[in-house]
Amino acid sequence: MRHPLLPLLERDPVIPAIKDERQIPVHAPADAVFLLCGDICCIDRLIARIHESGKKVAVHADLVNGLAPKEIAADFLLRCGADGLISTRPALIRRGRELGMLTVMRAFAIDSKAVRSLARESAPVSPDLIEILPGTIPRVIEALRSELSVPLIAGGLIRDKSDITAALSAGALCVSTSDESLWSL
Repeated sequence: MRHPLLPLLERDPVIPAIKDERQIPVHAPADAVFLLCGDICCIDRLIARIHESGKKVAVHADLVNGLAPKEIAADFLLRCGADGLISTRPALIRRGRELGMLTVMRAFAIDSKAVRSLARESAPVSPDLIEILPGTIPRVIEALRSELSVPLIAGGLIRDKSDITAALSAGALCVSTSDESLWSL
């Protein structure tokens, strides 16, 4: 089943990736952002501030200080108001899907073995999206796009418009970047 937040990502293919709470409120046309910072004491307030900006937010659970890498972390983030969950951990992705959250499985394309095993690792948890890092490898994005049935996000090391164009041309649904100068492209 297609998650209802996917059209937001298709409409604005550059997703702001918030690495520092000083980047909130988010001044970008995108309707959704990725939150890559925070701790268990403030994550609810950061999510609320992003919502006040009129945007949906997917929280990278692995990067929330103090949050255990357990399935209950997805429940906690949902209670804090998160619309989506990002993680490298299949159990968190599975639980996020059960809760109806947008799920983004992050994968690092560090070598050919990691790329080949991605379909096998993602299939049992059925993420809504897979984020490939680094996002500056169009050949890998293109190969994975033809192999996987899950839409791809290109993230990491996106430095300029040509990186965005190359990733989108290779078949990525969208890109995520923490570079604020690229958020309005």
